[in-house]
Amino acid sequence: MDNQFKFIENSKEHVSDIKDYLLRILANWKWFVLTVLIALGIAYYYNLSALKQYGLTATIAVKEKQNPLFSTGTNIAFNWGGVSDKVESIRKALTSRSHNETVVRELAFYINYLKDGRFRKEDVYGKTPFKIELQPNQFQLLNTLIKIDFIDEESFGLTVDFLADVNYNLINYKNEKTTAFTTPAQTFYQEFSVNEYINLPFLKAQIVRTDTLSQAKGSTYYIQLNTVSQVASSYQSVRANGLAGTSLVELSLSGANKNRIVDYLNKTIEVLAASELEQKTDYAYNTKAFIDAQFRNTSDSLKLIENHISKFKQENSIYNLSAEGGVIFSQTTGLDQMQKQLTDRIAYFENLEDYIQSNSDYSKIPAPAIINIEDGSISKMVGELTRLSIEKEKLSNKVTTSHPSIKLINDEIETARTVLLENLSSLKQATQVTLNNSERRLNNYNYELAKLPNKEQKLLNYQRKYSLTESNFVFLMQKRYEAEIAIAATVSDITVLDSAKDTGQGFILPRVQFNYMIALLLGLILPLFVIVILEILDTKIHAVEDIERISPIPILGVVGNSTSENNLAVFNNPKSTVAESFRALRSNVQFLFNRSIKDNSKTILVTSSVSGEGKTFISINLATVFALSGKKTVLVGLDLRKPKIFDDFGLTNKIGVVNYLIGETTVENIIQKTHIENLDIITSGPVPPNPSELLISNETDFLIATLKEKYDYIILDTPPLGLVSDPLDLLKYVNASIYVVRQNYSEKGMLKMIHEKYKKNEVSNISVVLNDFKIKTRYGYGYGYGYGYGYGKYANGYHENQNSTFLQKIVNKFKKS
Repeated sequence: MDNQFKFIENSKEHVSDIKDYLLRILANWKWFVLTVLIALGIAYYYNLSALKQYGLTATIAVKEKQNPLFSTGTNIAFNWGGVSDKVESIRKALTSRSHNETVVRELAFYINYLKDGRFRKEDVYGKTPFKIELQPNQFQLLNTLIKIDFIDEESFGLTVDFLADVNYNLINYKNEKTTAFTTPAQTFYQEFSVNEYINLPFLKAQIVRTDTLSQAKGSTYYIQLNTVSQVASSYQSVRANGLAGTSLVELSLSGANKNRIVDYLNKTIEVLAASELEQKTDYAYNTKAFIDAQFRNTSDSLKLIENHISKFKQENSIYNLSAEGGVIFSQTTGLDQMQKQLTDRIAYFENLEDYIQSNSDYSKIPAPAIINIEDGSISKMVGELTRLSIEKEKLSNKVTTSHPSIKLINDEIETARTVLLENLSSLKQATQVTLNNSERRLNNYNYELAKLPNKEQKLLNYQRKYSLTESNFVFLMQKRYEAEIAIAATVSDITVLDSAKDTGQGFILPRVQFNYMIALLLGLILPLFVIVILEILDTKIHAVEDIERISPIPILGVVGNSTSENNLAVFNNPKSTVAESFRALRSNVQFLFNRSIKDNSKTILVTSSVSGEGKTFISINLATVFALSGKKTVLVGLDLRKPKIFDDFGLTNKIGVVNYLIGETTVENIIQKTHIENLDIITSGPVPPNPSELLISNETDFLIATLKEKYDYIILDTPPLGLVSDPLDLLKYVNASIYVVRQNYSEKGMLKMIHEKYKKNEVSNISVVLNDFKIKTRYGYGYGYGYGYGYGKYANGYHENQNSTFLQKIVNKFKKS
């Protein structure tokens, strides 16, 4: 429905509209006060009853620590370098299921200690003078409240309510196995002593005193056992935030019990540090195991060679080398050791080269265990490749493989990989050249060795082999000592900077001030939203301004709400404000007539949009007020479809306009006298089948002409213009037309039709009367002082009070009786 009928655009009118709209909203201040009070009340109750949540933090430093006694090349815990992802690994470990399950088991957090609170059962972990110790490898009642009532300091009652149609389970915390427990519906109760072993089918435990129980007498506590995984999942929400630009990690956890939070944060750091230290020393342990195995083999080989040398010397009676043999031995021994080192180095280069060529993840490149890397460029390039690989792994968790940043880092990795392979190839070739040179030198010495006696040659070979094995034995012994020192000296990379502690922190939830602010906002916004929505959806006419905004049709006056028993409001209550408003209409209607008919009979048509807007009420009282002023007035009921006016005057509708129009009677016979002086009435008569055709007949012309000769004023009560077209056919007989609009009843869109006809000059000399107007409307203001409707409180003493209270009306009736 189109309710926008504004035709005059004016900035002042816009300002007036905004002001009017604000006044309409402010007029509902009682609703705002009520909703604000209700919202604040709800916020107060929520702040009072909501579970208090506390938040505590702990800070750790995550930094790889190396023993300064080791060099980079020889350290048994060798690290290629590059950017460490340890902080990210620590953050992931803290939220992992396995880690949190370990913490829950060590703290026995699967046991809940509860106590009745004002609004709920509250967690009292750390506040109880006792604790329950479960017997290991035994089945315990799961997810069921166990009530503990302390009778005195030495005894307590244990109660469990077993309900029907509930499945109960038992759990063994050693292996996490559960089994069904069947019991009849009953309330189990038994008394025990403190520290006494509780041996029940569903519970095997002890209540152990941790503090004096003198204050626990008469107190009731509850114990509930949960699964480890169930509890651990609730702690996986622990937040581990890395501080930008540092290796610091801040752990934060919130919950309803500060003691539980403190213990959990500190324990999770302790477990994490122990786990990280174990992982850190795994490499050293594995290396030591490998060295031990090699050490045993070398030791056995050394003993075997030593026995062979001793046996050879005894059998061949040769104990020392000649001077020439000694020189050859000293030279070849160094070359043998060099060849072994160079061979091991080439083997490692080949393994490293094969790993890089066959793998795409370079974050775990195998480090040298028992050889030294003398070329620093190799370590630098491997470190760069490791750094790029770690960055790619981090980036892959945030973007897709087609992202430009991934493509860029892939190009960098490929470049670093190619450069490293080229350097490895060059280094391997250079090492091979050195190895070949040493082999040529060794061949020269072997040629000189062949010139020695046969026995001396064999002895020299035995001693060379012994010397080589001995040097390897010493080297392995050194590495084993390094591994043992590395294991003993290795410390965790996690350092506690600030442990969790209860320092009297207040709760973080509920946020009291924030909740009150939200309540205040909602208390204001919700009624405002409802009022705005109602205003948007409202299509009724409520005030004179509504009519003025819709159409420029002039407003003749405003008629107030009538409390009269019938439509004769002016006659029954001549001193009422309603009667005064009709007198104002009587005065205002004079301005609608031309001067040419000043002393002639005047015809006024009264219509409306639809039935129920007070058209007949206006017609009757307007005719009455003219009659009371001494003017001969006739009220003609031309609403042939729905006759009304006769009943209020105590007349019948047996004969009327219809009888005259169909030729059954004369004009004189249809005019009826009323008990009001100077007022006659012509009723509609029986309802005809063709009312429109009757009204446009020639008889209607004669009827109006006859009445104009006899009466000063002719008031035509016509059908609603919005339903039928009869009033349009009667406009040719009238001098003025009144269009009735009822407050809070008439639709704004109903004025569109009459406005269009007024705009096209099809309807002229028409005015609007606002009917059933109440000064104290929901908008908080009233109209009518300019249109003839009362003067508010200033009318006291001039008009009868029609808005008396129910009690006042009873008193008035009693006085009259």
